Amino acid sequence: MLEEPKAQVTGAKIVVIGGGTGSFVILSGLKNYAHDITALVNMADDGGSTGQLRDELGVLPPGDVRQCLVALSGSPRARDLFNYRFDEGSLAGHAFGNLFLAALEKMTGSMSAAIELADDVLNVEGQVIPITLDQITICLDHGGKEVLRHERNIDGATFVKQHPKFWLEPRPKVNKAAVEAIMAADIVVISPGSVYKSLAPALVVPGVGAALRKTTARKIYVCNLINKPGQTDNFKVHDLAAEMERLAGGKFLDYVIYNVHQPGKRLLEKYAAEGELPVEIDAAALKAAHYKAKGAELLAGEVWENQNKKDPLASQRTLIRHDPDAAARAIMKIYFS
Repeated sequence: MLEEPKAQVTGAKIVVIGGGTGSFVILSGLKNYAHDITALVNMADDGGSTGQLRDELGVLPPGDVRQCLVALSGSPRARDLFNYRFDEGSLAGHAFGNLFLAALEKMTGSMSAAIELADDVLNVEGQVIPITLDQITICLDHGGKEVLRHERNIDGATFVKQHPKFWLEPRPKVNKAAVEAIMAADIVVISPGSVYKSLAPALVVPGVGAALRKTTARKIYVCNLINKPGQTDNFKVHDLAAEMERLAGGKFLDYVIYNVHQPGKRLLEKYAAEGELPVEIDAAALKAAHYKAKGAELLAGEVWENQNKKDPLASQRTLIRHDPDAAARAIMKIYFS
């Protein structure tokens, strides 16, 4: 880890696209190296606390927005408050930040206005922008008996065939502010994360792929560490990069950053028992790719385990994760190259 990274030494304009844990990790690392960071968040989440609030209040999904706001926050106590989850009563499983954003959206009539108010509370350095402001539902045709709809149904599904057809209903309009951020960026990062839950709902929004191909920014994909069983089995680094471009409608990547340091044997065996295997590297395929592939030790030194056993909406498992600082340093090396 670097000591006291000086954020002010770079004037980089950085955009991070994704949602969930992957964006949280990347943003948490990058904020130590740059102030001008924009998180573009997919707006298709309808599981857990977020799904309940969407169904009951008709608000846009607050969960991934909350995580990105917290990642960019300069106030530790406010971060803890926004991440606090109730563990009893009718609010069990809900994060305070989700409720706060839902209340602000109902009060202001706009998720964008709600985010601006939350920025002040959290002392956010940077900005968080929904990639669309439309109410949308994930739809996926994987060759099965029926089309899968809703993130909560797709997340744990096993596909009949890989590289499924993916779309959003109704057809959304891209948030103009998201396109403007992409076009003005020095670096655009596609965060690691669930391909069809976190990344596809952002990349398939009409206008996003075109902006990625048109912008002069350096486009970087930080590759996943582990494949998702039943969906991306046996995908290698270049396969995942190709899927990012397929979903975005064409080639756009300039760089792919991938991990070269594997977890310990015991943890790998635990994951393998559940069908989850590390993303492998095909050196020949990466050498032949149109983008530059950069290997780095990205694995976090410590794994994370959810300790809130009363939380019915949170994962109970141990997770292999990217190290925020290692990922940020790999990205910034490309900026300075």
